[in-house]
Amino acid sequence: MAMNVGSGDDDDADVNSTINTTPLVDVMLVLLIIFLITVPVVVTSVPVDLPTATNIATQTKPENVVIAVAANGNVYWNDVLVPDSRALLEYLKRAAVIVPQPEVHIRADRDARFEFVGRVIVSCQRASILKVGFITEPEMIGAR
Repeated sequence: MAMNVGSGDDDDADVNSTINTTPLVDVMLVLLIIFLITVPVVVTSVPVDLPTATNIATQTKPENVVIAVAANGNVYWNDVLVPDSRALLEYLKRAAVIVPQPEVHIRADRDARFEFVGRVIVSCQRASILKVGFITEPEMIGAR
């Protein structure tokens, strides 16, 4: 750090009008270091519960298709058990050619594995279904 010390002569009474920025730089560097140390502590990766989806109540039309996925992996087409994925694909292909094309609503059990839901989504994609939605429970107000 630099510092001007006067010689004591009144003849050399020039006033130094520049600002000494060295202390400012020192303080800013210390604050930067503190910030860099505390940010990783604040941003940690902890397991959290997934948020509940806030949604609009579905308006079930008769032409909409509701596919339910049970916890054990069974797939239901409008409350009728579908024997396998080939049969589901055939049902979806028949629904895909209807004009206007019906929406497919997937109701998956909370305990169903994502693999079972993924198979239904892939079948919808292979059958060229344009609109696929998920039916969820509405968020309970005040239940946190």
